[in-house]
Amino acid sequence: MAAVKIVVSGSDTMESPEGDDNHYSDVEAGNIGGTATILRVVSLRQHRLVSLDVFRGITVTLMMIVDDIGGLVPKISHSPWDGATLADFVFPFFLFIVGVSLALAYKSVPNRVLATKKAVLRAAKLFLLGLLLQGGFFHSIHDLTYGVDIRKIRSMGVLQRTAMAYLAVALCEIWLKGGGGGSSCTIVRKNRHQLLVGLVLTVTYTVILYGLYVPDWEYDVMSPDSTVKHFVVQCGVRSSTGPGCNAIGMIDRSVLGIQHLYTHPFYLKTARCSIDSPRNGPLPYDAPPWCQAPFDPEGLLSSLMATVTCLVGLQFGHVIVHFKEHDERMVWWSIPGFSLLALGFSLDFFGLRMNKSLYSLSYTCVTAGTAGLFLAGIYLLVDVYGYKRLVFPMEWIGKHALLFFVLVACNVAPIILQGFYWREPNNSLVKLI
Repeated sequence: MAAVKIVVSGSDTMESPEGDDNHYSDVEAGNIGGTATILRVVSLRQHRLVSLDVFRGITVTLMMIVDDIGGLVPKISHSPWDGATLADFVFPFFLFIVGVSLALAYKSVPNRVLATKKAVLRAAKLFLLGLLLQGGFFHSIHDLTYGVDIRKIRSMGVLQRTAMAYLAVALCEIWLKGGGGGSSCTIVRKNRHQLLVGLVLTVTYTVILYGLYVPDWEYDVMSPDSTVKHFVVQCGVRSSTGPGCNAIGMIDRSVLGIQHLYTHPFYLKTARCSIDSPRNGPLPYDAPPWCQAPFDPEGLLSSLMATVTCLVGLQFGHVIVHFKEHDERMVWWSIPGFSLLALGFSLDFFGLRMNKSLYSLSYTCVTAGTAGLFLAGIYLLVDVYGYKRLVFPMEWIGKHALLFFVLVACNVAPIILQGFYWREPNNSLVKLI
């Protein structure tokens, strides 16, 4: 149920609790007659923003495409290190639309404490779901075993990072949103504390990434023949953004433990770590010692910039809440969208390379700006011009985005199908597909 504002004979304004994050409505009430107080609905406009569902649906579809076809077409798969491909835009789009939805879900917060408790509970559920799906409990789609050694469970992942960003941005919207009208100056002033949070996160990330000293470090790898290989990575540097000696990896190894990090990092596809680059392949004879080291692209420090992406989406959502005309929304989406793109490409040109694994500042700007312009384009096509039938499949997928992510992107559906076979595990529908 959307937030409904009701005014009855000079009484206080009452608002319903938060509701569907895709709805917005306006209800006015007044007096008719002299002595009797009669609630009269002057106008009721309740709209579901189909563009948000379509945005989610397209993002989920892109995720399924790049996961299934990326191995065959490396140009759309995740970039091995610097640079950005189609696959590298998917997760920031998810974070962006989470922020947009939060602006609508929390446009009215009668009880901040209760809203905070609900946000914490939702984030905790999402984080635990991420541990189950991406912590190593489920094995490959061709392996009918399951289970994970708690000592080696992967701590971070897509859903865990989404939960962290969701909680941080939800708290910003609940506690740091000011009052005011809908003018351009007012909307910036109203959300100035949230913008300050984004700036603090960005500065903190940048200072730590380029200022923290990374010493030499070592790790062990168990080979297929059960022998242990010991590696020493020589660093002793600051400001490194390479795979082996960056501050993001050092923090994750120190805080989470190297045994809890992702064991198949993207840099395994670089030319220094694969003779089949940009595909995974055997190690070159002169491969650097960090090639076989775990590294988590959803690490702790880089999650600060992921939260900034979600905060950018929140500001785009505020545009929906405060501006009711289509042309106003398009203007206030286009200006920051193009500005972020220009800033991101400028930073990349001057040496702060786009990097998904590090979630670099230039990567944050380019992906967030692209997401904002993409939302504006879908909004124009679907909610303004009304071409809804063309995108109905994407709308339907978007309404069930988490379900599709769990079943398809996390391979739960293929694993279930693999469990039903004829005579031997290789004779299953998964093999046929």
